[in-house]
Amino acid sequence: MSIMEVRSVTYSYDGTKNVLDDISVSFEEGKVYAILGPSGCGKTTLLSLLGGLDVPTKGTILFDGTDIRQTGLGAHRSEHVSFIFQNYNLIDYMTPLENAALSATKETAMAALKRLGLTESEIKRNVLKLSGGQQQRVAIARALVANTRVILADEPTGNVDDAMSVEITNILKESAKETGKCVIIVTHSIDLAKEADTVLVLKNGVLQKQRPAELETESN
Repeated sequence: MSIMEVRSVTYSYDGTKNVLDDISVSFEEGKVYAILGPSGCGKTTLLSLLGGLDVPTKGTILFDGTDIRQTGLGAHRSEHVSFIFQNYNLIDYMTPLENAALSATKETAMAALKRLGLTESEIKRNVLKLSGGQQQRVAIARALVANTRVILADEPTGNVDDAMSVEITNILKESAKETGKCVIIVTHSIDLAKEADTVLVLKNGVLQKQRPAELETESN
């Protein structure tokens, strides 16, 4: 049974050219979805619509069968979904532990941060004193420990090395399989997409499903 549904959604920035054109797709709990497509095709826009950060020009986004606008976009963002932003969106005067603990207990936050490769010293440092890759791990930890049923991730492996990229991919998969979360990832990484249960390719405003095994070795 689907937890989120995109129903006949169209989105236009200027009212003339559709970035998303009459898209319909559903997402289930316990599964990982990868959204691929060329730069500027609307992948992040679709993620923003799913997260209630924007509203469609036409069509509906549903969570558990209810229009998220009826629930309230603020309530949807705080109660239903967790974000992993490409630009991190961390609170810059806090430490990694304080950022992650906004969504969980300090013990749970600490465990998640350590699992993502941060040392105790780094966990207690101001986030602005961390590298981009370390800040990315903090953003991922914060989303993982939140008590929400959907994780929306925008390029979660974009600022980390290959070894950590594999680890993050495995953690996101475990989050779906072991805790039943629905994980939706926008990515350029074919390697990450191949690990997903379902691959969605967005091109010219149209979204199509593709089997992970059929992916090319390089992204478009």
